[in-house]
Amino acid sequence: MTTNEIQKASERVAKLKAQAEKLSSPLAEAQAELEAAQEAEAARRAERGKIYDSEFSRTWSDHAREAGSSGDGARERFYELLAEEPWFAAYVEYRGARHKRRHVMDEAQRAQRSLQEVVTVPDQRYYPVAILDDIENHAEKMASEKASEFAEELRKARDEFLDSKE
Repeated sequence: MTTNEIQKASERVAKLKAQAEKLSSPLAEAQAELEAAQEAEAARRAERGKIYDSEFSRTWSDHAREAGSSGDGARERFYELLAEEPWFAAYVEYRGARHKRRHVMDEAQRAQRSLQEVVTVPDQRYYPVAILDDIENHAEKMASEKASEFAEELRKARDEFLDSKE
């Protein structure tokens, strides 16, 4: 390379360095503004979080009571609808017969004791019906899913509160 070429390359490097410095200053300023804005937003959200958490902590029992009783109407509707189901009516009839048998056996035991006889009537045995376990397990699974949806709503309410500018 000749001296002239070196001189030209050197001037070009100096020119590009000057351009880079000219552009890097606004970029550094913009990055600093972004970091400051992010820190300010994080501080604002932290402060809003304290306000929300304080309010929720103070009123949690009201929320819990409301959430706990929110299913009362649904429970009543469930019993009404369940009573209308033919399979449930049949199950009630079946279980009623088991209870009738228990009352007969209880009365027989009482009579034997009253007569001071040896009680020969066996104690009632209960046989759980597996379908009820299946129904209960399925109901619990569905209830847990609904509760998870509610938990998500609570989380969203907190996030919306934190995001609000009030």
